[in-house]
Amino acid sequence: MTGAKQPQAQPHHPPQAYPAPPGGQGPQPPQTTPPAGTPAGAPAGPPTADADGGDVQGDVLQGGVRRPRTGARTVPRVRKARLRVAKVDPWSVMKVSFLLSIALGICTLVAVAVLWMVMDAMGVFSSIGAILGEATESADGGGFDLETFLSLPRVLTFTGLIAVIDVVLATALATLGAFIYNLSAGFVGGVELTLAEDE
Repeated sequence: MTGAKQPQAQPHHPPQAYPAPPGGQGPQPPQTTPPAGTPAGAPAGPPTADADGGDVQGDVLQGGVRRPRTGARTVPRVRKARLRVAKVDPWSVMKVSFLLSIALGICTLVAVAVLWMVMDAMGVFSSIGAILGEATESADGGGFDLETFLSLPRVLTFTGLIAVIDVVLATALATLGAFIYNLSAGFVGGVELTLAEDE
């Protein structure tokens, strides 16, 4: 057909020939230079990761010998801190000692009541009372009645009175001890404590 454009032929470029090195050898491709810092004997090219996620290039020593990977450090570190009790609040000491004294008094009342009931169930008071009654019996009759003297209400009343005195004395002594500690800490610096924490 006339009028149709004929395709133009593309120019043919021959493959680029590399210059032959001296010595008569054939053309060779350009050599890649390994990056700086690469050990001798290590393969040129980008580093690859080994099976355990490490860098192969970073694990190679001189002569191509692989360096063994060390595990994580398992020795626990101990953090220590030295603290000094420079001052004690007397008001807080008084409140704490008061509550502890009340708790101790209640425990004393309960313990005395339980002990009295156990000894009464075992017949200790009756046997000891009979012996004392015979020993103190007079000609006109009537001896010392231990069971009446050591009755449960009387024992609990006496124990409660001792518990109240203990609460007052313990609270006062603890508060006084706080004041004395503050005075002595001003001269000697107070009590030093060493606290340790395992990580």
